[in-house]
Amino acid sequence: MHFGHAIATADARSLAGAVVAVGGYALGVAGATLPLRRTPPGWNRRTAVVTAVEAVLLLGFAAGWLGCAARPGYAVGLVLLGAAAAASGMQSVITIGAGVRGASTTYLTGSLTELVRRRILDPHRFADLGGLGRLVGLIGGAVLGTVGLRLAPTWAPALAAALVIAVVAVAVTLTRRAVGDPTHGRSRHHGDG
Repeated sequence: MHFGHAIATADARSLAGAVVAVGGYALGVAGATLPLRRTPPGWNRRTAVVTAVEAVLLLGFAAGWLGCAARPGYAVGLVLLGAAAAASGMQSVITIGAGVRGASTTYLTGSLTELVRRRILDPHRFADLGGLGRLVGLIGGAVLGTVGLRLAPTWAPALAAALVIAVVAVAVTLTRRAVGDPTHGRSRHHGDG
């Protein structure tokens, strides 16, 4: 919508912002899709690397935001917008790659559409609260983001980076535990005979 408004009003600054946002998102999607295109759904080494790159982008955004005291100029604002948009595109690919049906991390209406659509198409699965949980998570994230921006606008972006880093740490820990489990992926008679 912002993109269309910028074109219709011929506002060069708004158009540049829209191009950077859409282009950054597309680059993030492409940058995450390439290394993950042949990996099975779920968490694996490649997913960890892509998620770590997303975390670096978010840390860069947080550092830039902090460096300009939450008041970026036009050029810095475009760079920060591009980094945030790319991280958002990567997050979407990671979520889709996780194999969670109907998962969306970047928009509320898509999650709401999927939730309602699933309930209409298969009313017997009403007890499946996955979609509702995602919707509540998106709303909760928006509330926390708004509170963070109001209470500590300079530090608010650090929360997103911290959350992604926490996800990487937990996933790597769980993966190492699973790999360290002698029964994981092998039969008990592996190596006998």
